[in-house]
Order: sequence, then C-alpha cells, then structure tokens
Amino acid sequence: MDSVRDVDVQKISIDSKSYEIDSVATESPLSVNLELRDEIFSVGVLMRTPGDDVDLVIGFLFGEGIITGIDQVINLEMDEDCCKIELSQDSQFNPIEHVRKTSISSSCGLCGRDSISNLFHIKGKQINTSSNYSLETIIKSVRMLRSSQNIFSLTGGSHAAGFIDSDGNLRLIAEDVGRHNAVDKLVGKCLSEGIENPGEGFLVVSGRASFELVLKSIRFGFPLMVAVGAPSSLAVEMAMEHGMTLVGFVKDDKISLYSSPGRVSIS
Repeated sequence: MDSVRDVDVQKISIDSKSYEIDSVATESPLSVNLELRDEIFSVGVLMRTPGDDVDLVIGFLFGEGIITGIDQVINLEMDEDCCKIELSQDSQFNPIEHVRKTSISSSCGLCGRDSISNLFHIKGKQINTSSNYSLETIIKSVRMLRSSQNIFSLTGGSHAAGFIDSDGNLRLIAEDVGRHNAVDKLVGKCLSEGIENPGEGFLVVSGRASFELVLKSIRFGFPLMVAVGAPSSLAVEMAMEHGMTLVGFVKDDKISLYSSPGRVSIS
C-alpha cells in the first residue's frame, strides 16, 4: 500500500550480519493551495503519509481555523501530491495569518507561523462540560487504539489518533508519520461522516500531548484527550484554560490527570 514502502536494510550484531527487506512508513509532500475570490494562495506543504489525503486536508483547514465546517469547502481537487481547494466567501481564511512561510514537517504542525500568541484564545466548538469517563474506559481506549494501528504494526514508525464514541467504542482511527497529521486526518474523517461535534466522545493519541494536538482537540470540541505519553507545559496550560480534561501516561492500571479531573471516575 502507498502508506508503507519496502527498503533494503543491513542488520548487524556483534557476531552476525544479514541483509533483509524492511517496511517503513511512507513520508512525502502534499502541497495545499486555496482559491478564494479568484486568487490562489499556498498555505503550506504537508509532509505526510499518503492515504486519507482528503480527510487530512479537511482536518488541517479546520485545525488552522480556516474553515468552521465542511460546507465551506466548495470544491476540492487532488492531483497526486497537490491539492487545490475552493473556499466559500464565509470561510475564515486570512492570508496574513494562514499562509505559511515554510514547509510543515511531519514533526511540526506550527512550523512557518510568525506567531502563536493568537492561538491561545481560540474559538472552537462548545466542549461538553457534563461528560464523565471511567478509568477503565480511558485505559481500554489506549489498548483499542494500539491493536488497530495497521501501519505501526508493519513499520513501528507511525502515530495514531482515534475517536472513542460515547459508548466507549473506537469509531474512527487515523495514522500518519506526523502526530498532528493523524489528528487532522481523524477530524477530517469526523467532518466527512457528518460528525460536527464529538459530544461525549473523546480523542486518544498514541504519543505525547503537545500544544498543537491540544489546540486541535479543543477546536473540535473534545471534552477529553488521552495521550499515551507526557504532555508539554503549554499543552497543560491550554487544556486548563479551555476546560478540557487532559490525560497522559496511561498504564495498565493508572493514568495521570493534568486538567479538569472531575470528569474522570474510578468506577
């Protein structure tokens, strides 16, 4: 499949040497161009794992605050590694704010921005403040995500993001070499399937909780974000400011709660 490639690899140990075929996650560029009022703007080059590219672009535009709903995308054309999107007049696109100065690498979702100060006070969907989650559901979500990571199982080199519905089931999953791309793909899938608000559903990610992932989570309205690894200081501050529950370091029998702990119960 396009998301995985086979490469020649030499494996060496103290007493042996062998030549084998190994599978690696594909990483390639996708340029994103917007058309608005008969002008074409480049909003960056995404370094991503091919697959779910339309969802990636939709989720990226939403995460950037360029669109607030899929209805603001009038037309989207994908031509190999180039995407052209026509936006409606009521989109939130602002060339000064949204046009990137550099490419967006698979490890940096904010690369190319002049400033992130305006991102702290984002306008997103309303977070469900009445949601409640059990410790068991949170721990189970990580296990479900891991068992569904097909690209990671083949390569060991991809991140994943999953949407857990109100019944505790893994409804949607997305994988990519970039953790922020995985979340964008997931949000894009949600919007494409008519899920405009997660309600009591929540987000689970395979890696750490960075500022940019929390930003994307809040913008979509996730009440809870669960990360396998550690959060950053900005991620914690952002979650606290917007009332989102942030969980990290999920183990077999315990978790670490960094914000709004009242939503989580032991039973």
